[in-house]
Amino acid sequence: MGISKRLDEARRAFKTGDLSASAAAHTSGRITSTAEEKHGGAGSQYIGDLVYGGLDGIITTFAVVSGVAGAQLGTPIILILGLANLFADGFSMATGAYLSSKSEREYYDREWQREAWEVDHFPEGERTELIEVYREQGYSDEEASTLVEIQSRDPQRWVNAMMINELGLLKDDRKPLLSGLMTLFAFVIAGSVPMLIYLLGLLIPISAETAFPIAIALSAIALFGLGAAKVVITRLNPVRSGLEMLIVGGLAAVVAYMVGALLKGIGG
Repeated sequence: MGISKRLDEARRAFKTGDLSASAAAHTSGRITSTAEEKHGGAGSQYIGDLVYGGLDGIITTFAVVSGVAGAQLGTPIILILGLANLFADGFSMATGAYLSSKSEREYYDREWQREAWEVDHFPEGERTELIEVYREQGYSDEEASTLVEIQSRDPQRWVNAMMINELGLLKDDRKPLLSGLMTLFAFVIAGSVPMLIYLLGLLIPISAETAFPIAIALSAIALFGLGAAKVVITRLNPVRSGLEMLIVGGLAAVVAYMVGALLKGIGG
């Protein structure tokens, strides 16, 4: 966590214009010591799957609850449609995350193998390509040639340089299956929040007039919390991020409620 912590300190120093704090984060000793530590924990790379899966889950489920409530179809319909959406849409999201991650990894591996083959069989052509890439980035002829000479000393480093600079590809170390499972887990857990009061109504009597405002409150808290948690990825202001997600989720719920209210009684 050393590198991550040092970067956080550097970001805070930049935001506040604190030169002394920024200098402290960039001392040679601090950089050397944190560079020797691993970047993040084993699960830190899946934070995005958890946050965005949770946000999708709560917004879509809350919209379903709002639409049914607007149509005044009653608690049983809310439970049926809400739970059906929760698991079906969650499975769909997880499948999409898995296939997307798997396809990106396969594409990266295929391109890496091609670049490695070209480096092995056409080294001069690959040197020329990389020199041109560096020139386009603003390096002089001498600087570009020096960079390529350094990169080409190690074949793997050379291929990685081609992947990043020529193709713009970065390796994603996430496991596709785990990425899908994280998305499903977050979607179901967060998406169940609007349903909690209705599930509780199966055990104790709760009127629909009471349940819906409670569902709104619970969903608003969850939306704000997940929006604030998104700053782990975006590094933006947590309050602003939380309010943005609250507004987006609220608008989706309002639209769903209005549609339900307009179509109320359509089934006779």
